[in-house]
Amino acid sequence: MRKVLCSPGSYVQQEGAMGKLAGEYAALGAKGAHLIVDPVIDGLYHDDIVASFEHDGIPYELMEFGGECSMEEIDRHRARLGGSDAVIGIGGGKTLDTAKAVAHFAHLPVMIVPTAASSDAPCSRLSVLYTPEGVFDRYLPLPANPNVVLMDTDVIAKAPVRFLVSGLGDAFATYYEAAACVQSNAVTMTGGHATMAAFALARLCRDTLLEDGVKAVAAVKAGVRTAALEKIIEANTLLSGLGFESSGLAAAHAIHDGMTALEGTHSMLHGEKVAFGTLAQLVLEDRPLEETRQVYDFFRSVGLPTSLEQIGIGQASEEDLLQVGEHACGPDETMGNMPFDVTPADVAHALRAADQLGKQL
Repeated sequence: MRKVLCSPGSYVQQEGAMGKLAGEYAALGAKGAHLIVDPVIDGLYHDDIVASFEHDGIPYELMEFGGECSMEEIDRHRARLGGSDAVIGIGGGKTLDTAKAVAHFAHLPVMIVPTAASSDAPCSRLSVLYTPEGVFDRYLPLPANPNVVLMDTDVIAKAPVRFLVSGLGDAFATYYEAAACVQSNAVTMTGGHATMAAFALARLCRDTLLEDGVKAVAAVKAGVRTAALEKIIEANTLLSGLGFESSGLAAAHAIHDGMTALEGTHSMLHGEKVAFGTLAQLVLEDRPLEETRQVYDFFRSVGLPTSLEQIGIGQASEEDLLQVGEHACGPDETMGNMPFDVTPADVAHALRAADQLGKQL
């Protein structure tokens, strides 16, 4: 049996890292870096981002991210690479996925610099592609993980708390999806089965979230770094990233993808939708009541959604939820990693039941 554990070349987590980008880039190239930067982040941290390049006399080109990780956006950056010999993505999940895809198609190394601990995407060898309108398109498997993942804990501590909470939602799915994949002996996107190490990381991720999630949210609301926040940054990014990629995805992320078909969800962050997908997966699996109650209580304590209304589709019809189920159960979706057959109607019913449980528990 083939088992695969994937990881980035280096994972660096420290305060003040944004001002040291050129030094990290020096391990990847020397001709110049192509920086893809979220426009909000550029407005807040432009001087920090470029300071080390200008101080060291290293060429760079900074381009703002256009808003969606689409093939159109990827091609726009590829056309401007010029002589750059590395790509650096700075911002949120879609900015980072775009940087990974650009580097992949250009056969260049890539450095990923998240500005919030908002998802488990940074460490993975995967980009999630959307249409220019924001509807899920497809997964783009990549041949290698990022060369460097650089987490500036000062920047992350000052990011909007909603981003950290979204990361908690994305990370919380890791253990439950990994458990489903282990039970079904699923083949992950890395082309192998889960290793014991990957599943242990997924379990550690969940345990860390339950222990330190509330404390980390409080730290970000205060704009400060604490030991709890340091642990949650690692859990949201590294533990969840390695755990999901090398253990596998299942219902929660498939349901997230299905929900993107409903316009009401487009204002919601990735991890917020994944969180509700996790609640629906608990229903599909008929998890014990006390465990289910624990998850709902945790979600409420950190501010994750526990109702359809909170993810923008409180007025969804049965036809709407069936549409979500049809997308979630598509041939290229990860619903097939569940240890039992799931139909579109099952998904629609699970979503409705998860919403009702949110009112009762």
